[in-house]
Parts: sequence; C-alpha cells; structure tokens
Amino acid sequence: MGIMCHRRNNVAPGTDQFKLWSSFSRASFRRMILDAVRCGGGVQRHKRPDQAGPINLCEPKEEKQMMKKKPAAGSDRLSDLMRLSESSENEDDVLLRRKVQMLEELKRVVKRLQSSHVDAVLEGAKEVRRLTKEDSQARSTLALLGAIPPLIALLDSDDSFSHIAALYALLNLAIGNDANKAAIVKAGVVHKMLILVNEFPNPDVAEAVVANFLGLSALDSNKPIIGSSGAIEFLLTILKNVEGTNSCQARQDSLKALYNLSISPLNVFPILETDLIPYIMNKLGDMGVSERFLSILCNVVSVAEARKAISSVPDAFPMLIDVLSWTDAPGCQEKASYILMVMAHKSYGDRQSMIEAGVASALLELTLLGSTLAQKRASRILECLRVDKGKQVSENYVGGGGMSTMISAPQASTAYSSSVQSNDRMDDDMMSEEKKAVKQLVQQSLQNNMKRIVKRANLPHEFVPSDHLKTLTTSSTSKSVPF
Repeated sequence: MGIMCHRRNNVAPGTDQFKLWSSFSRASFRRMILDAVRCGGGVQRHKRPDQAGPINLCEPKEEKQMMKKKPAAGSDRLSDLMRLSESSENEDDVLLRRKVQMLEELKRVVKRLQSSHVDAVLEGAKEVRRLTKEDSQARSTLALLGAIPPLIALLDSDDSFSHIAALYALLNLAIGNDANKAAIVKAGVVHKMLILVNEFPNPDVAEAVVANFLGLSALDSNKPIIGSSGAIEFLLTILKNVEGTNSCQARQDSLKALYNLSISPLNVFPILETDLIPYIMNKLGDMGVSERFLSILCNVVSVAEARKAISSVPDAFPMLIDVLSWTDAPGCQEKASYILMVMAHKSYGDRQSMIEAGVASALLELTLLGSTLAQKRASRILECLRVDKGKQVSENYVGGGGMSTMISAPQASTAYSSSVQSNDRMDDDMMSEEKKAVKQLVQQSLQNNMKRIVKRANLPHEFVPSDHLKTLTTSSTSKSVPF
C-alpha cells in the first residue's frame, strides 16, 4: 500500500515543490508512517514529490527477509562454532587431566609394590586388584610400569593373605590381555603356584591358583608350558575333590582349565600319564558335566594312544552308545557320535566292539531323531559298519570257491551253489533284522511324539490313544518328524 504523488505540469521548481510537500496534512503523514510500519520496518527508499512514479514505502517481502536472515544465520553459525570449540577444548583438557592423574596413581601403586616393606607391598597388590578389575587400560599400563615381577615375588612369602592378594591381582591383570598372560607365565608363575599349593595346602589359595590356571591356559602359547609342568595332575585332584574341601567354583574352573589344556596336541601325553580319561568315562552319567567331559575326549581322540586308552576302559562303548539316546542333550549326542565315528574309522577292533555293544540300533535311531550334525555322523558310522559286513561276505564267498577246487566238478558246482544260497540267506536275514529294527524305531518314535502331543495339550496322563491311532503307529513305515 502506498501513496501516489504526481508532479503537476504547471508547478515550477523551487518554492512550488516545497509548497506541494508541505501541503500534506498531519493525518496524511501519520497514515504514511503506519503503512510503512505494517510493511515490516522503516523506510529505506523515499520518492520525492517532484519525482515521477509512486512513493513506495515498503520493500519487497522476499528481499527484506533475505536482508534480515543472512547476517543472523552467519552470526549464529559463528557463535555455535565458537561454543563447540570452547566445549571441545574443555573436554580435552578434562580428559587429559584425568589421564595424568590416573598415570600418577598407577606409578604410586607400582612404587608400593617395589617397596621393601611387606605391608606396603601387600597394599599395592590390593590396589592392583582393585584398579584392574574393570579397567583394561590400567592392566596394560601397570604391566608396562613393571607390576608383574613384584607380584610374583610376593608368592614367596609365608603369609596366605599375601598369596591370595598377589594371585587375584595377577588374575585381573591377565583378563582379556594376551600380552600380560604371556608375560606372567614367562616370569615363572606356573612353577611357583604349584610349589605354593603343595607346601601351603589352603582351599582359598588352591581356588585362586585354579582360577589363574584357567585364565592363563586360554592362550595357546601357554598351553604346552602349563601342561608339561604337572598342573594337569593338580587340576584333576581339584576336580575329583576326594577330601570334599574344594568349592564348586574351583571344580568348575579346574574342568574348564583341563579342557583348555586338552586343545593342544602336545598335552595329550601328559593327560594320558594321569587317570583323567578313566575318570571321565566313569563320570559320563552326570548330565551337568558330561558335555565338557565329552569335549575333552573329542580333543584327544585323534591320537592313537588316546583311542587305546578310551577303548581299554571297561564298558567304554556301552557308555558312549548310551549317550546317543540322550534326546534332551543334543550337544552330548553330537560329541559322542564324533568320538565313535573317529574310533570306528581308525580301528577294526573298535568297530567290532561297537557292534557287540549294540551300536546299530542306537545309530539308526539317531539318524531319525538326532540333530543334523548327529545324523551325518551316525550315517558315516553305519557306512563303516556296512563296508565291514560286505568284506565278510566276500571273504566267505572266496573261501568257498577255494575249497571247491579240491573236489570234483559236480561237487564243486553243488558246493558253489549251496555257498551262494547260504550267503543270500545270510544277507536276507541281515536285511530283515535291519528292517525290523527300523520298523521298531519308527513305532517308538511315533509313540514318543504322541506322548509329547498329549503332554502339550494338557490331556490327562491316563489318556489312551484310539485303536485307529494304534493301527497307524504299528503299520506306518515312514520316517517320523520330531515334534
């Protein structure tokens, strides 16, 4: 909105222009100011009355907004950048100050460890345990500052409190740090810990030693050193817990440490020097630890001496075959089938022992109801047994032909035909037995599935399937799918 003023043609320049401009009334001037305020600000360009065209007191809206926004956006961005730089500088200063303070504290702790006063060393060990409990950076820094040698030297004292403080400080230093694990073993801690548990029998000290063996044995380069030191016998003693003084945590840690050590092939012979394998075989019925026991056997079964030690245990194959029926523990089934698969592949005598123990029916059931991995391993074992059976048949055939050469031709032909018939009859009997076994397994599988369905449907336990369902379960020959 604007006020339009036109110059008259008959008005002379000079005083006439002033008269024309002064002729505006006060009300008209006030209206002009109000119009300018409504347009968004003060007047930035004015038209004099003597100029042609209208007097536009309002700038275009877009141009005015751009003129207002540009300097505001630039100044805001600059202030934001300044604030960010100031805050980042403050955070960096705070972080740097904390790191310096932490380094000074760690230096003081190491200085205490290197002190000649026993009390100061003990306090330093406690501080190392506290500082390295959850701080990985502190573990690395303390090791670089030289905290490991004085902690290991503290194991030579006669005080059990000092032993425990040093052992748990070393344990925390080794958590998640392979360099510290290697440095601790290289400093001779394995030998000193074994001397400690022999000369100072203390359940708390023994538990701390077992925890250290568990942590240190996780590093591959430490496994042969620990295994050849005699630590396996100590760990097995803790696991057996003959005296009943070891805690449940110590027994679990010893079993895990034995598993770590069994991974290295160099530790198989130190394991065979103990009675670990017979102990494991006799404890396979304990569902809580059987999978870990089977894992140890899986690690050592590839060595011929270990296979011989396993097979020499009384009722070894019946115990392993029994594990194949543990439907609630698929991990145990997979590991037991692996052990049997390796032993069946490597030894004809072990295959015959498996057959005598009744492995065929357990393997057939496993091929139907086991996990995918267990099914594959069971099929491979069955394939090995089938090859042996074919060799026996061929040997019988060759033996009968060889004997027929010593008699006349008619007798030879008769003997040959009778030998073939007897071999065919033997194959038919073997096939019928396999079919019977498969049919029986299918029936058992269907019945087990029906029991699971009834249980999930919350039906009463005395629920009896109908005659039609019984007929289906007895006549079906298809593979059942586990429910």
